[in-house]
Order: sequence, then structure tokens, then C-alpha cells
Amino acid sequence: MKATQTLHEHGQSLWLDNITRGMLDSGQIQHYIDKYSVTGLTSNPSIFDKAIESGYYDGAIREKSATGCSDEELFYELAIEDLRRAADEFLPVHERTDGVDGWVSLEVSPLLAFDTAGTIEAAKALHARAARPNLLIKIPGTAEGRSAITECVASGVPVNVTLLFSPEQYEAAADAYLAGVERRLERQLDPAVGSVASVFMSRWDVAVATRVPEELKDQLGLAVGLATYRAYRRLMDSDRVQRVQNSGGRIQRLLWASTRTKDPAASDTLYVHGLAAPFTIDTMPDTTLQAFYDHGEIGEPMPADGDDCDAMLARFRDAGVDAAGLAAKLQSDGAKEFVAAWNDLLERISAQRAAVA
Repeated sequence: MKATQTLHEHGQSLWLDNITRGMLDSGQIQHYIDKYSVTGLTSNPSIFDKAIESGYYDGAIREKSATGCSDEELFYELAIEDLRRAADEFLPVHERTDGVDGWVSLEVSPLLAFDTAGTIEAAKALHARAARPNLLIKIPGTAEGRSAITECVASGVPVNVTLLFSPEQYEAAADAYLAGVERRLERQLDPAVGSVASVFMSRWDVAVATRVPEELKDQLGLAVGLATYRAYRRLMDSDRVQRVQNSGGRIQRLLWASTRTKDPAASDTLYVHGLAAPFTIDTMPDTTLQAFYDHGEIGEPMPADGDDCDAMLARFRDAGVDAAGLAAKLQSDGAKEFVAAWNDLLERISAQRAAVA
């Protein structure tokens, strides 16, 4: 049995962090579903940027440009077409798991990361436009984003909360989600609105790679992951979540993002191996998924009590790493990187429009 199937049978969902129209046309995504135990998919502007650069979308760009739409509008036309197709491929998983799994994700413009009202309006519009029951709208877990998360969930919009880095940021996102579910219960609406909380892992180790002793390299992300998983398990057992579940609601699932190993000296399956835990999700690019399928190993699942994460985080503190301050910086820098990627994407679309005109 391949490691991907074993991990899936141990209770963790494997999602693909990639999508292109070529993958859909060739059957590659269906292949991942059938052979790699993939049960969901995430996307981002950088992924679409690379896909559009390939020229595969030139015919669609030429056709849609004739309508006079803006570059942003053209992007959403292309992205929604692809994600509808992907959502349909994952729909059997979604139905079989009663909405727990089988999701795909589309994000609101990163330019709205600090605009609560704009995020709410865009999220609702994109969800209605995509018209798929298993499509999550990605909203950043900034302070402004959290208010939007609550309102969107209260309105029945499934949400993928992005740009989370620490247990505290995760807990704030979970609180925003639960507040939205509780509003639905007050209104006597169906509380089972899907959501995941995406915690980014590898960026921790990249940020401190040149600042810590050799024996601490590539360990901060996993230590933060253990602390975050502990917070997740505590929340699962809380009175608040039990009340919600008793009324038909669900907990927001924890998703590990940014799980491609950046250090060439480290294992290419470092984060997949180290973040294995039931009722969580690991989304990974093709290279990481294929590496784990080929030679991944399944160890003990993450301990619910966080194991030695506090001691490990103390070692980083002694080495001069302010985890709370770094988490805030990673989120702020991440929002800026998302904006830069978004602008690159729109520039790419503009250039392709000119090239095929």
C-alpha cells in the first residue's frame, strides 16, 4: 500500500495545492484522486499565473477579451471555469463524506485583506457565481478578515481561512468561524457550513534558517504545528464546540499549508511526515505529493497534547526567536506577498491578452 493511501486511511485528508486547465483536460487530477488518495484541492494566484504563462489559456483569453472585461474579471472567468470542473470531480467525495471533504478553494482578491466590507461583498458574489456546494472561498485571517469570516459563515458561505501561522492566529480564526455558526443557530438556519483553517508551516523555518544553531534548523515549523494541533484538539473537546455539534454544526477543520520543504538538505517529505494527524488536511504541490507517494513513511500521529512543543519553542526563544512577533510578521509579509502575486497575475493576463489579440 502506498504511503498516501495509508495516510488517508489513518484519517488525514490529502489535498492538491495546484490546478491548471491542462491537468483537468488530461485527467491528471482524476488520476490523483484515483491513485494518490487526493480528496480536495487548493489554488492561489501564483498557481494560475504559471498556468496562464504556459499559453494553454490563450484561446479562452482571446475569446473572453472580446467582451471588454477587465483583467481581474477575465481571471475570475477562467478560474471559476476550472474550479467548477475540479469541484465536480471531487463531488463524489463531498457527497460520500456528507460535506466533510471533497472541497476546492477560490480566493477573494488579496487587495481586500484589510477591507472587511469589500471582502464580504466579494466572497458572497464569488460563492454565488461559482454555484458549487463544495467550493470554499479563501479569506485571509487578518483582524479585518476575521470579521468577514463571521459574516460570510453566518450567510452560509463556506470559507477557507488563509494566512494563519500560529496557535493564537488559528484560535482567532476558529472563534470567528464559530461565531458565524452560532449566528446561524440563533436564526434557526442549518449550521453545517464547511470551513478549514489553513496554517502555513515551512515559512517558519525559512524565516529563522540563518538565525538559529544547526541543531534547531527545520524544527520550528513542526514545533509550531504541534502547538497548533494541541489548540485544535482542545477546541474540539470544548463545551462550545460540543454545543455546536449537538445542534448539527461542525468544527472548522485544521489544514496544513505551505508543506513543501524549502531546505534542500532536509527530507522532501519533512512536513507531511511530521504533521500527520487524524481529522486534519495536508495540502501539497505535485512534487511533494509525488515524493510522499514514492517514498513517504508513516510514523506515529501527532500527539494531542503537543508532546515536547513547549520545550522546543523554549529552545528557540533562548536562541533569540520571538515566536509571537515572528507570527505577526509572517502574516503581514504573507499578505504583501499575496498582493504582489496578484499584481503579477493581472500583469500576466494583460500581456497574454495583448499577445493573442
